[in-house]
Amino acid sequence: MTRSVFGESVQGASHVRSGKECQDSLKKIEKDENTVILAVADGHGSEACPYSKTGADIAVNVFCKIMDDYLDTYAKQSDMLMTFLKREGDTKVAQAIDAEWKRRVLKAHSGNKREITLDEEGNKDRNAVYRLYGSTLIGLVITKEFLFAFQLGDGDIMSVSAQGVQNIIDADKILGTETHSLSKAESWKKAITCIKKQDENQKLPLMYMLSSDGMANSYKNEDEFRKTCSDYYALLQEHGPKAVADSLKSWLCETSELGCGDDITALFAYFAE
Repeated sequence: MTRSVFGESVQGASHVRSGKECQDSLKKIEKDENTVILAVADGHGSEACPYSKTGADIAVNVFCKIMDDYLDTYAKQSDMLMTFLKREGDTKVAQAIDAEWKRRVLKAHSGNKREITLDEEGNKDRNAVYRLYGSTLIGLVITKEFLFAFQLGDGDIMSVSAQGVQNIIDADKILGTETHSLSKAESWKKAITCIKKQDENQKLPLMYMLSSDGMANSYKNEDEFRKTCSDYYALLQEHGPKAVADSLKSWLCETSELGCGDDITALFAYFAE
């Protein structure tokens, strides 16, 4: 079996025109021959969130670090880790991600000597600081034994195989531009997680794709987005991962230009014979 992990974050077409930096971030860890950790975050990019690019960078680093630590803690105990993630994924794991993101945001804010406003009682208003860095987060852990998916806010985690296109996790769909955010109090309560045991009879090739909402929003409906997932799968089969990786940035830029104009991130893990 061969494995290829690659991705790109591109500045949205509308952001290019307005001079706004890309607010998306991605991170991947190929921990060993059987284990991959993937994360994508989408900073809100609004006037109320001037440091959301930093918030997105922190988010992907937090997810990868926390999941890496869990994998180390339960090394050679995959059944115990599966049980833990199934029971505690949307509670203890989500709480750990929420708390560590907020801790690192405060550290970054103080490190840059930025002002912390006071609340009505004269105390430092940490919640006001968090809002400046608002971001979503999606993540996926792929092991030989299981998949673990995490989602807080918008974005998509997909799998594509000969059996078709599937959402690994069914997230809340919020109408309009609002989304769940790490910046909100007790954000962990809005996290959705899913754990699935690997199918021993799963045939290769197999593709996983994490994408920020700029990707799906650039298509007129869900069916068109899912067709694009299938198209990437076909391109990987026909031309190979290197060719797709080399062209990915230009393809995503074109998708944004012809679509919603938002930043787009796509992160792939492709397994083949």
